[in-house]
Amino acid sequence: MASTSSPALQLPRELTYRQARECLLHLRPQVVAFSASLVPVDASAVKVFDSAALAVLLACRRAAQEVGKRLVVEGLPKGLQSMAALYGVDGLLMPQTLPDSSTAQQR
Repeated sequence: MASTSSPALQLPRELTYRQARECLLHLRPQVVAFSASLVPVDASAVKVFDSAALAVLLACRRAAQEVGKRLVVEGLPKGLQSMAALYGVDGLLMPQTLPDSSTAQQR
């Protein structure tokens, strides 16, 4: 489909508790002011992180929802994906597409 006219918001290379507050103060207004209803956040640059990175993303997700938008996280590093799964928030940050009946897995 058509791409968004605005580039994705960028997360920094390092996002730990030391940078979380500043990052959120910088990122939250950008999420709210983003021109499209889908707000892409590029996390591919993140190399150093802790659970504060998830907190920042979840806070941005809430900010987007408050103004009727949806946050879409792109390029989430594997380690951060694993941490999100461990904490049970992976579905909030990396929503799965609904499988069709031919690809649905049975347990």
